[in-house]
Order: sequence, then structure tokens, then C-alpha cells
Amino acid sequence: MLIKKAADLKYSDVTDERIYLRRREFLQLGAGLAGAAAGAAVVACGNSSLDAAIGVVGADPAAQTPIPNIAKRMVTTTEPLNKFEEITGYNNYYEFGTGKGDPAKYAGQLKTSPWTVSIEGLCNKPGTYALEDLIKTADLEERIYRFRCVEAWSMVIPWVGIPFAAVIKRAEPQPKATFVEMQTVLRRNEMPGLREGGLNWPYTEGLRLDEAMHPLTLLAVGLYGRTLMNQNGAPIRLVVPWKYGFKNVKSIVKIKFVDKMPRTAWNDANPGEYGFYSNVNPAVDHPRWSQATERRIPSYFKTTKTLIFNGYADQVQSLYAGMDLRKFY
Repeated sequence: MLIKKAADLKYSDVTDERIYLRRREFLQLGAGLAGAAAGAAVVACGNSSLDAAIGVVGADPAAQTPIPNIAKRMVTTTEPLNKFEEITGYNNYYEFGTGKGDPAKYAGQLKTSPWTVSIEGLCNKPGTYALEDLIKTADLEERIYRFRCVEAWSMVIPWVGIPFAAVIKRAEPQPKATFVEMQTVLRRNEMPGLREGGLNWPYTEGLRLDEAMHPLTLLAVGLYGRTLMNQNGAPIRLVVPWKYGFKNVKSIVKIKFVDKMPRTAWNDANPGEYGFYSNVNPAVDHPRWSQATERRIPSYFKTTKTLIFNGYADQVQSLYAGMDLRKFY
């Protein structure tokens, strides 16, 4: 499938590296952003009980490693990129807390090297693979995708990664494999949010095999030309740009090929609000709010019109031909 390129999107739109590396400014901006954008949620974050439970160790952007020789494809949008500080300072990663600022605040404790990913289930080449064997740097490319959260906020993010299909093909799934299940790492001593309960851990997500094999589906290992920050799902995460953000499982340690639709964390917790498919759809509201418009961070207001499949309908709508998207939400 041909992926459209945005010819008028300049690489100079990316945040200047001098700003990227200024940790103190990053922290100040991150705190300011969280306070401005998240309102009451950040008040709760600022008073998080996690502060009393653990030492605060934030991730250091200067520690992220530049990724050389990335194929820069500037994919799919002419919209302005979100700033590095926005992308890394406003996150959902409940294993580090439910406040939008909690992941940036607490994820620095997660050890991301060495890292292995287990390939399991209905495939001919199962095994446990070191990250550097699973993802070859020579194959990395940059893709700029719209990101849409089910909570109706959104960003535009320059990911670095490889098509998930490349990893799947090497695993050689068997004919009976029709779904892919993925899990996030579970380390209670490094992920303080796990002490507060919440979802049925470990965080589990899934895709149909054809969704996982789609050319837009990415395994990301970088952001803004450097390795991922922990709060963004380091060292490896899923990016499916036409689905709501919670489908994009972070810090992946297991990929399993199965023949039945896998149970997933949010669908288990509240199936009436979080369906398995969770394709971005402005015509199907969340039970508690409209999905017709979105709030592009750092805006306070929902002024951006949400597009079906997050604007990627031309590429992905054939995956759902004949399906009732209100039923299979």
C-alpha cells in the first residue's frame, strides 16, 4: 500500500535539539503545560500519593540516544508537530500513575536495557529475542502520525520505528493465527502506579492479524530522532494511528499469535466503554462524551474536527468492509 508523504512538511518543524536537551527548561515547561492543559487532573497529580510512597526520579531527555540513519518519510500529514515537551509531558501510562504528569515524573525508574521480547503462540519461530535482534537500526524510519486519545485530546507525533509486519513475517505465523496479543512489562518495584490497583495487570492489548500487518502499523523505538522516553513506552511500543491511543500498548515484552480474539485490559475493565476495535470514529460517541471533535494539545478547547479512522480512512477502511462500526466499536 502506498503511504502518502507530506511534501510541504519541513524537518525544521521539529523542535530544536538545543531545547530538547535542556532538562531544566523541559521540566519547567512540562509542569506548566500540565497545569495549563489538564486543569483539575493536574491538581490531583501534584498531590499524588505516589510522592509519599517513592522517591521521585524523572526521566532525563538528555539521556536519550540519537538514532542515526533514519529514513525520513514525513508521512501523512501537513499539520504542525506537537513539541517534544508536550509529547513527553502529557501521557497516559497508568503503571506510573493516573495523572497526566505522573508518567514523566515516575517512569525514570523503569530499567529498559537489556530488554527482551517473547514471541509466542501460533508461529514457526517462537523465542525470546533481544531488542537489538528484533529491531535492526538499518530498517528504522520516521513517520509523522496523528495521535487521538479516547479522552478526546490529540497530538501530532514524529515516531521512529519499523512496520510491525516486518517482525510478524520473521516470526512466521501459522495459518490458524488470526489475532495478535501483546503485553506491557510488569515490574511492581519500578512501576509505582501498579500499587494503586486499577486495571487487570499486566496491560494487555490485541489486534486482528490483518490490522497488525497493515503498512501503517508501527513498532516504535524512537521519538524526535532519539530513543523513546520511558513515559512514552520505551524501549518499544505499538503505534496504530487509526485507533484510539489505549490500543497502542507500551513497553512491550510479549507478542503472541492466537486464534481467538484476546482479552484486553480496558475491554476487561469496562467493555461498554472500550471496545476491542476502538477505531477513531466521530460518529460513535463514547458513552460519556462526544467524539465528534478533539482538543489538540496544548489547547484547552475541543475545536478540531475528528476524522473517521483519524484521517487514515483511505488506507484502512477496507479492513472493516461490511462491519457495523457501532456494534464493533
